[in-house]
Amino acid sequence: MKQRIISGICMLAIIIPLIFIGGIPFAIAIGFISLFAYKEVVELKQEHIPNLIKVLGVISLLLIIYSPFNGYQALIIAIILLLIPSIFYINEKYTTGTAFYLIGFTFLLGLFFNALILIQDASIQYLGLLIIIIFITDSFAFLIGKLIGKHKIIPSVSPNKTIEGTIAGAVMGVLLPTIYYFNVINSDVNLLKIMFFILILSTAGQIGDLFFSKIKREHKLKDFSNLIPGHGGVLDRLDSLIFVVITYLIIFNFI
Repeated sequence: MKQRIISGICMLAIIIPLIFIGGIPFAIAIGFISLFAYKEVVELKQEHIPNLIKVLGVISLLLIIYSPFNGYQALIIAIILLLIPSIFYINEKYTTGTAFYLIGFTFLLGLFFNALILIQDASIQYLGLLIIIIFITDSFAFLIGKLIGKHKIIPSVSPNKTIEGTIAGAVMGVLLPTIYYFNVINSDVNLLKIMFFILILSTAGQIGDLFFSKIKREHKLKDFSNLIPGHGGVLDRLDSLIFVVITYLIIFNFI
């Protein structure tokens, strides 16, 4: 626990200033973090992936994060770089299944990290809202689950998650971020509308947590890596945020 607290404080001491500084330093930091996340994705696939494909995967990821192209064009580039080379590998050294695996994660991570840069550049307050939603939802889901949680939600995926904790996380994950929204972002909005959208984001965060827990269970892993002492890997810390940010993009662009 002590190690977890110390490393958590160190992470916050680095990340919070970068969020407020923004610009190129924030974008560069996002790039470095994305490389560690991608490394975990590659190592998760328990089969040989040629070094050339790893390099092409990194190029594809960075193109999606920083590309002047739109999302569809960047995805097409990733497909070309990662899928077509599978034709030339034999003896199961690089299969089409692995190619699609890398394409999926490359686009998911690229879209997420690209969105982080765009959201920070547009509004630190909104980025703060997304982080607060995750922090409050996860914290209350954990605390209430520990205190009074009796009914497991999906024990085969996440043995510690309970229905009681999930409900508490959703309730507090809406109430407290709504207070933040009204006091920091905008008080001249429809209360029910904002609470509804925040509920969607809070729920997306919990689904993201379960999704990445499912991946770990399928691979019989406790954590994606041991990069961050007491916290696991990059994906262990970003699992909820990935789904929240992408859901936010959908709400922002289409609703």
